[in-house]
Amino acid sequence: MTYSLDFRKQVLKSLDEGMTFAEAAEFYNLSPTTIQNWKRRVHSKTTRQTKPYKIPDDVLLNDVKEHPNDYQYERARRLNCSKTGIYHALKRLGISQKKDLRTSKSLSDQKSGVSGKA
Repeated sequence: MTYSLDFRKQVLKSLDEGMTFAEAAEFYNLSPTTIQNWKRRVHSKTTRQTKPYKIPDDVLLNDVKEHPNDYQYERARRLNCSKTGIYHALKRLGISQKKDLRTSKSLSDQKSGVSGKA
């Protein structure tokens, strides 16, 4: 949770007026570590220093165009990353893939090697 700059300054002003970290943490219902971090840097971070994504957007979009009905684990195997990474990248790009239930059931039976017959 991000606190407003005014609130941060208020907490730090209380420290300057003689309140201890423990007292300020209890009074403002914060963690002492949070207050110590604010003491070092009042303003919150607005930029990242590293590139945020392992999966390039253009590569993923191309993969979705070439293989529209593939599962996330199949994309992950092709792009050398995790299923969770694919999930987050698709979500970031606003791509929602709804499967046709008829296709999905028949494919999952074939892939798993389990037949629906008793």
